[in-house]
Amino acid sequence: MSVLDTGWREPATTRRAGPDDASAVADVIIRSRRAAAGAIPASVHSDVEIREWISAVVVPEREVWLTEDDNGRPLAALVLDGDWIDQLYVEPAITGRGLGSQLVELAKSRRPEGLQLWTFATNIGAQRFYLRHGFTEAERTDGSGNEEKAPDIRFIWSPV
Repeated sequence: MSVLDTGWREPATTRRAGPDDASAVADVIIRSRRAAAGAIPASVHSDVEIREWISAVVVPEREVWLTEDDNGRPLAALVLDGDWIDQLYVEPAITGRGLGSQLVELAKSRRPEGLQLWTFATNIGAQRFYLRHGFTEAERTDGSGNEEKAPDIRFIWSPV
C-alpha cells in the first residue's frame, strides 16, 4: 500500500536518522528511483546492494534525515555529505506537497555556507526544483564520472 493510499496528510516530522532507520531510508530511495524511470537512468545496483550501502556507509558516515508521517511511515529522505546534497528523495505518491522543499531548507540551515549537488541532465523536474530553490548551474559533464555513465549537471547554492 502506498502512502497516498493510506490517506496521508500533514503533519510530517523530520528527524535525524539512526541505524534502525536504514531500511526506511533505503525504501524511499529505491521506490523513488524506480518511479523516476525515464527521467533518470536505471540504478546500476540491485536493491540488496543499495540497502547494504545505506546501512553500512550512508547512515553511519553521513548526515541522514528522515521525514515520517504520524504513524512512522517514511515519506522522504535527505543525505548530506559535507557540503553536498548526496541524496534527496520523496515518496513518489506524495511529490509536490512540499516535503522536498522542507528538506532543501533544512539542508541550507545545516550548511549555511553553501551546498552543491549533482542531478542527471535528463531529470528536468529536479533541475526546475533546484533552480526554484536558488541553486544555479555550475557545470555539465558527459557522465564519465558517475556510475551510470549518464550526462549530469552540478548545481550550487550560495547564501546571498
